[in-house]
Amino acid sequence: MSSCFTDLAMQYIDGEWRPGTGSWDIIDFNPYDGEKLASITIATIDEVDQAYRAAARAQRAWADTNPYARRDIFDRALRLVEEREQEITAAITAELGGTRLKAGFELHLAKEFLREAAQLTLRSEGRLLPSPVEGKENRLYRVPVGVVGVISPFNFPFLLSIKSVAAALALGNAVVLKPHQDTPVVGGTLIAKIFEDAGLPAGLLNVVLTDIAEIGDAFIEHPVPKVISFTGSDKVGRHIATVCAAQLKRTVLELGGNSALVVLDDADVDYAVDAAVFSRYVDQGQVCMAANRVLVDRSVAEEFTEKFVAKVRTLKTGDPSDPQTVIGPVINSLQAHAISAAVDQAVAEGATVLVRGGTTDNLVEPSVLTDVPADSSLLHKEIFGPVALLVPFDGEDEAIRIVNDTPYGLSGAVHTADVERGVTFAKRVDTGMFHVNDGTIHDEPLVPFGGEKHSGIGRLNGETTLDAFTTLKWISVQHGRSTFPF
Repeated sequence: MSSCFTDLAMQYIDGEWRPGTGSWDIIDFNPYDGEKLASITIATIDEVDQAYRAAARAQRAWADTNPYARRDIFDRALRLVEEREQEITAAITAELGGTRLKAGFELHLAKEFLREAAQLTLRSEGRLLPSPVEGKENRLYRVPVGVVGVISPFNFPFLLSIKSVAAALALGNAVVLKPHQDTPVVGGTLIAKIFEDAGLPAGLLNVVLTDIAEIGDAFIEHPVPKVISFTGSDKVGRHIATVCAAQLKRTVLELGGNSALVVLDDADVDYAVDAAVFSRYVDQGQVCMAANRVLVDRSVAEEFTEKFVAKVRTLKTGDPSDPQTVIGPVINSLQAHAISAAVDQAVAEGATVLVRGGTTDNLVEPSVLTDVPADSSLLHKEIFGPVALLVPFDGEDEAIRIVNDTPYGLSGAVHTADVERGVTFAKRVDTGMFHVNDGTIHDEPLVPFGGEKHSGIGRLNGETTLDAFTTLKWISVQHGRSTFPF
């Protein structure tokens, strides 16, 4: 494992592994035990420029490469991930404190998206459109945008980097990737190494390990990238959208959430408890689709609460490398303190504590709160940690009002014995995604992924990926002679 972080603690620009030339280092820590994994000299604005220029130079030949030849590289990348699964799992555990369960979940999805990327290489189909002009042939070509800038988060860095990187490459683009500074290897250079070993030509994927304290807006302002794909907080996403809009640059923004899992009066309570506990506490609650709020019809609230609390008390917090651990460390001490402060705030506002987990370094044990005042900010924002808010309601109309009373609209779920009742309920919720009789956390390669309101702009996966990373070009051919008015 040490060799993984030693060998890959470098910038990857134009097919070369090299140190950054910045004046300070990013220190990559294990969030569980504080072990120093790597020290990485950051990339400067000049190196960001070099990465984008390399991508631009390599892209056109890549776009002209036979799609079947491009597909072979993604097939090889998938095989490499499968062969190195144990190493990647260990890296996820070490760098971001992911449990074995979480690492398995992330790797499974990453492999699915690599399989989909291989198929994407063959999907840039053209069309012939009719014309009212006699003898005119309208050809519509779907072409790569050129170069895509990708900024990935710390919570699912391997998966969420691969989602945009692999899709953009598959469609004939080049990519510059900037992973989160807390996950530079798993979210960045580990992926570069896989594609390098799979035979991706130099310059098509570049990874810059840096920080906005060094480069400011240079990554998103650079003139080369035509699309910026960002996954992270809505605060940063709004800034990126503003900067890119000023340059008429496209964005794909997958931002935060404040999802609700709703338990109606006819739900299977035991099943709903299982779905709610997973949806709230997987990956320590550091998931944009996590069920921050669990809404329960008052007629079943007592039974649900008793069973929910009992199950939460069984969740083991501790060493993420222990297969029995369900809740590992959050990513850093700032996050740990913010989660504890959020619970303290709710208690001060009058919330009832059903389970109060302690905090030791970056380990935050699960908490369960209820009776949170309706005007508490906690009900309206994303809690990126293992804290569940139980909210009783009376009837579907009140549930809909509470669910929609948030600036976010990413995911959610409803539990009911009547599937069509659930679908009708889901249609009334202002979200990009909603699930009937399941958890709130889902991602599939063919289904559009994205949110409404402050949860983002645009979609990824399936056909929507084509819209994200390609553009349409009309070429007309006049057979015979046109006539002109003068």
